[in-house]
Amino acid sequence: MLSRTASCIYWMSRQMERAENVARVLDVSYQSSLMPGGVGSDQVMAPLDITGTREAFLASGIKPKPNAVLLYFALNPDNPSSIYSCVRQARENAHVVRGKITAEMWESLNTTWLEIQGMKPESLQRMGFPRFLDWVKERSHLFRGATFGTLQRNDAFRFSRLGTFLERADNTARILLVKAPTLFADAGSSEAVEYYQWAALLRSLSAFETYRDLYRESILPMNVAEMLLLRDDLPRSLHACLNELTQTLETINGKSGVDVQRLAAEIHARLHYSRIDEVMDEGLQEYLQNFLADIYELGARIHSAYLEAA
Repeated sequence: MLSRTASCIYWMSRQMERAENVARVLDVSYQSSLMPGGVGSDQVMAPLDITGTREAFLASGIKPKPNAVLLYFALNPDNPSSIYSCVRQARENAHVVRGKITAEMWESLNTTWLEIQGMKPESLQRMGFPRFLDWVKERSHLFRGATFGTLQRNDAFRFSRLGTFLERADNTARILLVKAPTLFADAGSSEAVEYYQWAALLRSLSAFETYRDLYRESILPMNVAEMLLLRDDLPRSLHACLNELTQTLETINGKSGVDVQRLAAEIHARLHYSRIDEVMDEGLQEYLQNFLADIYELGARIHSAYLEAA
């Protein structure tokens, strides 16, 4: 497959996954901002830290209020991390490779783009943020379902998977890196508030029901960390994402990918053989920072090996 084609497919899927992940982060931020007594007021800025856009937001002159932050990430075309920008970039990449993707994939993406183009801040507020965020997640599910259900199992499918799971692993790690230190240190909070905050984090990663099924007890920080990092049966855990990445890389032919496969296998092995008590002894933040550095390097090597024109 030509590098340009592979790159467009990779970024098409990665940007759609990113749009969904931004919606998940915003959903938690919005729900937290509604907590009584200003308990969740400090969570309003969390999406800026998770996406690394705090400086750009403050430089824009927009007041850091809940609705302003949500709109900045929903429809602001000048924010490269906004849902609007992610969908636009995904659609642009899909347009370049229309001959390599299925009609169902194109229709789902193009319809999403046409609909979000027609949305304005006023109409979004009338619709309600929760409904809008659910719509984003549903459109992402539709695109991913169309990809999985209709695309031939060739290199186009493989590069789509790489983009999806690299972005998903990065997002899960970033959410934990920003949220977990506050939650672990928040010993002074009431039991109800602490439960609500942990439940919101789990719901942002579609992991709340899974937690209840696996642990059948009150939400314990150690269990949450174990599930989101080391369990391989939770679709958004770091371990599950690396399972997909390593398996996909092994099916892409060519000597140029040997270093990529080796690094992915090393990251996967660390997750596969780690124990949560060892992770916590090392320090959760340090562990996540090291993981993000590894994921960044893996993305760079994928780009160098497959996506750069020879």
